[in-house]
Amino acid sequence: MTLSRRNLLATTAAVAAGTTAAAASAGTAHAAPAGHGGRRLRTGFERLADGGYAPLDGQKVGIVTNPTGITRDVRHIVDVMHADDRVNLTAVFGPEHGFRGTAQAGGSEGRYDDPATGLPVYDTYLKSGQPLADVFTASGVDTVVFDIQDVGARFYTYIWTLFDCMEAASLAGKRFVVLDRPNPVTGRAALGPVLHKEFATFVGRQPIAQAHGMTVAELALLFNGEFLESPVPLETVTMTGWKRSEFYDVSGLPWVPPSPNMPTPECALVYSGTCLFEGTNLSEGRGTTRPFELLGAEGIDGSWAAAANEVGLPGVRFREAYFAPTFSKFAGRTVGGVQLHVHDRAAFDPVRTGIALLVTARRTWDGFAWRSDHWIDKLTGSTRVRTMIDAGADTDEVVHGWERELAAFRRTRRQYLLYK
Repeated sequence: MTLSRRNLLATTAAVAAGTTAAAASAGTAHAAPAGHGGRRLRTGFERLADGGYAPLDGQKVGIVTNPTGITRDVRHIVDVMHADDRVNLTAVFGPEHGFRGTAQAGGSEGRYDDPATGLPVYDTYLKSGQPLADVFTASGVDTVVFDIQDVGARFYTYIWTLFDCMEAASLAGKRFVVLDRPNPVTGRAALGPVLHKEFATFVGRQPIAQAHGMTVAELALLFNGEFLESPVPLETVTMTGWKRSEFYDVSGLPWVPPSPNMPTPECALVYSGTCLFEGTNLSEGRGTTRPFELLGAEGIDGSWAAAANEVGLPGVRFREAYFAPTFSKFAGRTVGGVQLHVHDRAAFDPVRTGIALLVTARRTWDGFAWRSDHWIDKLTGSTRVRTMIDAGADTDEVVHGWERELAAFRRTRRQYLLYK
């Protein structure tokens, strides 16, 4: 029997039906280990539920979420909210990969009724502006809630789903509530080039840094304050017990892959730098068990790893590696390249590392090429990185090229930070 997306979704219904009654009475009060220093991190959803969903009182509620919208004991918040009489959840909105996460990169689940809850699920992927506002209007909700785990990179599309949904909610006259979760790679600093507006796409709508160093609630405040022509009525439900310097493993929260090629927090740690290889003819490790940690192409040997190690980047070493992706670039063929091994994540700079790997790959492998559509310009936010590397610039020169615009973004960003 061929297992379709709808069949796959339907298999969750029986399990969910057996747990919703318990979910309604249990709330989020299950015991959980404390985080660093004895603190217990509480997500925005935990605080919302523990407070009786007060910000949603008397509202028809729709939620934008995906498989990362879970409680500490790995129940999905849609199942929990649907079973709780204190909140009137009437619709779900799915982003890229879908609400239940059955679609690969560049896909979504479409419009359907969720077998587990019976709730209508609307597709937001690749919708924005008035067409997305029309979806919110058709759903009949009063308030749109957002709860998705981000990974801290400008080109990770969920933050632009957030932006698009905020803009559409404003157009449709809806309230907007953001439930916060940790930035898994810390919120210490913004890093990398800032997007130039003429390069705006779904992997970067607005001029923020490549590694923004913010949580989704902070980004929502930034979007509302700086970029939306008509700000949306916005409420953020913050976390407690989170510090900007903390990585995800300190949170005590379970990790659910936010997308199929983001299997671990370690992957998220390198992603804001090594995703740049999507803009080249090298594999970025899709189709392996270590996407974005393995990079390579046919014809590359150990000279690339040696050259990358000679740069002396802090916190990371590079191992000569060979692998055969099961899909995407070089599917079914053995390629050579590098594996990143981060040994000091506090010192590690993912964006600088990504640039150094581009520079050394181009110098050590004569087959190096950018994608013909110049996708690298969309990822970095301008032509500068590509043209400087082509002109022979080294890592320090490329990084120096964005320092002024990054400093300006950091000043703007500072106004919207919610945590120390």
